[in-house]
This record gives sequence, C-alpha cells and structure tokens, in this order.
Amino acid sequence: MSDSDLVRSSDSDLVTLYSGRILALAADIAHLGRLPAPTGTARKRSPLCGSMVTVDVVMKDGRVVDFGQDVKACALGQASAAILGEVILGRSLAELEAAREMLRAMLKDNGAVPAAPFQGYEVLIPARAYKNRHASILLALDAACEAAAQAEAA
Repeated sequence: MSDSDLVRSSDSDLVTLYSGRILALAADIAHLGRLPAPTGTARKRSPLCGSMVTVDVVMKDGRVVDFGQDVKACALGQASAAILGEVILGRSLAELEAAREMLRAMLKDNGAVPAAPFQGYEVLIPARAYKNRHASILLALDAACEAAAQAEAA
C-alpha cells in the first residue's frame, strides 16, 4: 500500500467517523448554556485536544432536575454532550456513573453500548479506533458525574 493509499484510507475512515448523525447531534446540543443557581458544577478538559465541557446540575431527591452545559469541543465531544443532554433529566448519580463506565468500556474495550436511556452513544462506536478522541467523548459524562457528586455531597 502506497502512502497516498494510506492517506485516502485514513480520509475515508474520518468521513465514516464524522457521519451525518454525529454532525447533526453536534449541531443540536440540548441544554446548552449555564444554569443561574446550580447545586453542582464541574469543568473537564481534554489535555490532548483542548476540548472543554462545563456542566451545571440541580439535584433534588437524588435526581437531576435541571441541567446546563457549556461545550467547547470537537464534533465528537459535541455529539456526546448532545446525547447526554437528551437523557440526563431524572437520572441519578449512580445511573450517570454506570453510563460513563459503559461508554468508557464501549470505546476502550469494545464493550457493549451503554444501557437505555444512554443507548444513543451507539453512534460513537466508529470512534473506538481513534483513541486520541476518547477523552473528548467522555468529557460531558465525566463532568456530569462530578457535578452530580458535588451536588449530592452538599
């Protein structure tokens, strides 16, 4: 295989990775913006690519009742934040932590897609091959878990 074949193959892989569904999610992130009075806040940054996500939550009776996020990330990180934003309301810290661990396993260990209601992360399966993108994909859930834990501890 020549160098130009490798470049074409790599370009084709990236086109597959940045599918229409991923780009559509990245363009329509639910709960975008900060909350005026969160009970928990966390900011996470990927040192590899510089992507950053800040999450605000309001927890009541152990459940997320309000959520906001400021997302400055690549399309994959934005898509991940969009998936989270669609399903986070009503979730407990334990549910968020389980989803994060399942997403991590899906990406790093070819594990199963996270269980409902987090099955939307299936769209990110092609990112398994791009280890340098995993941290960005995990940012929103990492920040949500930290913010929810902070709120629960208060």
